[in-house]
Amino acid sequence: MAFFENGNAKIFYELEGEGPPVLLLAPGGMRSANALWENMPWNPRESLIQEFELIGMDQRNAGMSEAPITSTDGWSNYTADQLALLDHLGIEKCHVVGMCIGGPFIAGLLKTAPDRFLSAVMLQPVGIDGNQQAFYDMFDNWANDFTDGPAQKVLEDFRGNMWDGDFLLTASEEDVEQFANPILLLMGDDLYHPQTTSRKISQLAPNVTFVEHWKNPETLEKTNTIIQSFLAQHS
Repeated sequence: MAFFENGNAKIFYELEGEGPPVLLLAPGGMRSANALWENMPWNPRESLIQEFELIGMDQRNAGMSEAPITSTDGWSNYTADQLALLDHLGIEKCHVVGMCIGGPFIAGLLKTAPDRFLSAVMLQPVGIDGNQQAFYDMFDNWANDFTDGPAQKVLEDFRGNMWDGDFLLTASEEDVEQFANPILLLMGDDLYHPQTTSRKISQLAPNVTFVEHWKNPETLEKTNTIIQSFLAQHS
């Protein structure tokens, strides 16, 4: 069990395995925590641990990580935490693998510090397409945990900073067109992870490998091989 501090944030992280480093950005929305990989159809903590060093983290105010919340908080705070963890560990370059909210997290990293990443794997990235209320509701459900926490106005501002955007939230279509990093994109297909977002990323990003069917039981073995091969190719 390990923690590091980035400003006023206390971030929990775990290191597992040996090999080229892979930063893991877990699913779970505002509750994105490393342990949630255990409930996913594809789990990097099982599939990659033999060949890669896995750097898992609980995002601020998820799992065991804690941070104050202000009305100016937003996606950039998460990006700063993620890069600060790599700095703390002395990792100059790594792969990044993210599911669900990990999609916008990855886009934020590729927009802010593309030279830090050998490649990126996005699994069913969240995106905005007529589903904004679902994200507001998800945020409000998370915020209910803070019984003695920030004022309601602070939480409302934070919610807007996170979820009032469009497309991929942390990157515009023009930004995605500039992503030169190799990207493996596994399509989303539900309310929080619309097909339209995945398909648009696949059309815009210049160096993307797009996989439409990947999480049914009959395809998982092939999915595992695709992801392992992709990361090995770019290590």
